[in-house]
Amino acid sequence: MAIYPKTYDVIVVGGGHAGCESALAAARMGCSTLLLTIFLDTVAHMPCSPSVGGVGKGHLVKEIDALGGQMARVADQTAIQYRTLNTSKGPAVWGTRTQNDKVRYRVVMKAVLEAQENLDVKETMVEELLVEEAKGKRRVVGVRDHLGVEFMGKTVVLTTGTFLAGLIHIGERRIPAGRAGEFPADSLARSLAELGFQMGRMKTGTPPRLKRSTIDFSVFDLLEGDPEPRPFSLFTREITLPQVPCHMGRTTETTHRLIRGHIHLSPLYSGAIKGVPARYCPSLEDKVMKFPEKEYHHVILEPEGLDTEEIYASGLGNSLPYEIQIQLVHSVPGLEEAEIMRPAYAIEYDFVQPTQLWPTLEAKLVEGLFMAGQVNGTSGYEEAAAQGLWAGINAALKVQGRSPFILDRSQAYMAVLVDDLVTRGVREPYRMFTSRAEYRLLLREDNADLRLMEKGYELGLIDKEALEEMQERRRLIEEEMRRLKKVFIKPSSQVNAYLESLGSSPLESPASLAQLLKRPEITYRHIEELDGQARNLPERVVRQVEILCKYEGYLQRQEREVKRFQHLERILIPQDLDYDQVPGLSHEVRQLLKEIQPRSLGQASRISGVTPAAISALMVYLERLRRKAG
Repeated sequence: MAIYPKTYDVIVVGGGHAGCESALAAARMGCSTLLLTIFLDTVAHMPCSPSVGGVGKGHLVKEIDALGGQMARVADQTAIQYRTLNTSKGPAVWGTRTQNDKVRYRVVMKAVLEAQENLDVKETMVEELLVEEAKGKRRVVGVRDHLGVEFMGKTVVLTTGTFLAGLIHIGERRIPAGRAGEFPADSLARSLAELGFQMGRMKTGTPPRLKRSTIDFSVFDLLEGDPEPRPFSLFTREITLPQVPCHMGRTTETTHRLIRGHIHLSPLYSGAIKGVPARYCPSLEDKVMKFPEKEYHHVILEPEGLDTEEIYASGLGNSLPYEIQIQLVHSVPGLEEAEIMRPAYAIEYDFVQPTQLWPTLEAKLVEGLFMAGQVNGTSGYEEAAAQGLWAGINAALKVQGRSPFILDRSQAYMAVLVDDLVTRGVREPYRMFTSRAEYRLLLREDNADLRLMEKGYELGLIDKEALEEMQERRRLIEEEMRRLKKVFIKPSSQVNAYLESLGSSPLESPASLAQLLKRPEITYRHIEELDGQARNLPERVVRQVEILCKYEGYLQRQEREVKRFQHLERILIPQDLDYDQVPGLSHEVRQLLKEIQPRSLGQASRISGVTPAAISALMVYLERLRRKAG
């Protein structure tokens, strides 16, 4: 046994998307940081879809970027297609999604990690957490790897992905692995269980990869990207890689018959898989068996990169034997001759029930231990990266003796994510949807910088130049909003002819530019024509002005809702409150409150099983305590 000679402020275990963001945040905040990963060549690997973002997920990526994280920047450097999803709906639910060159993504991110000041990156397998106990409290002091080397640190961030007791299933084959071809972290899973953490088991999976040259793409529908793609990151000046299309096809009755005829060979249905799968992202077996009325299911072919033959066959995910997988692939029109380069598989793994974490993502059982990503029961690169950033920031702040970084549900999607995890826990892999955010009209992709960049600057993750650029955008937006409400257009034959050419009603009385911009068919550029003045405002400013004008009434109503919400959030609950002394609480509610230990009355109100009557009783008791203390 050996002790590594350097003691770190923050040790990050795991080099996936959560680990990368966590390590970079801590290092950029001035903490000596160590990132330990099983295999250096798969840092920031994309084991499933080679893409970043989507509806809800894109919001998280924009917020990571606004706080000074890395995901959006690397996504832009490696994007081979951009698509804005949900554009037929309002801007609150628009979602940016990039198709990415998988190899380039991890190569670029690895280079960023290696160049980062205050950050060491090492390849090893962590097998045990080192924990000290004093005065009835436990505190993490480091980790031990498979060679017996001990790395000492003031805090540890676990971002283990699917590696905790990972087990791959392909038909009846069982392969211990964290991902295909990589060792599982069995000893670390046992270490967590021995520390007393409540563990669970999740299941996810990935579809086959097909050889491009063996596919007849002419049978598939073309899925082009945005004609004028916008970068993901605020800091990206240009998109450099060639843009390529995806393709969409369909399964057939033959596909479905094959699955029904061999369903007994699926570990998902034979009982071999104990982990809980996600309802919102079912495997092909699940789709066929649970939706028998469906004549077909979509198959989307996504290129994995510019320099590879591999095609990601989204929609064909399954855990059937390899020989059945070949038949399934060949049953899809256009894939009759397709060769499988990598088979589909299911993987199950251990996770830690996240109600055992504080809102900082620090463990309640062990001080200084933080957790982020799939170890908390989530699914997706973006959810992992958001948690990684959150946990890395809070680990650094803890070391520095500064106040923790906690946002509320009205401020960011990542706050919704963290609050859902630590307050409600998970019963299946958690995925971010826009429907989870009560205040989604205010939490749009387009205003992430206006919402969060100042906080990133305070943390030391955003530089002053970027902050001043954002503040100038905000000034221009506010100035233009005031101007549009003051400038009026009078009815005239010329004005009305122009409005009618746009499919808009003519004016009968003077109307402000702001009133005109509220009309669905009128854009800011049309307003410039009517006004006769070209303001030459930046595109981001124009986009904000349009949205703020068109949705002004809805936004104002949601801002009033936020004020009511924040009233309960501001009523803090002492961490040492004895719930047995609060009159009017049932035994069940007391147990729930003791388990979650909510930091505010607002968080307590979101715990499943805590009634409005219980919240009223708690509010009365807290007010009584305040008066006694005051």
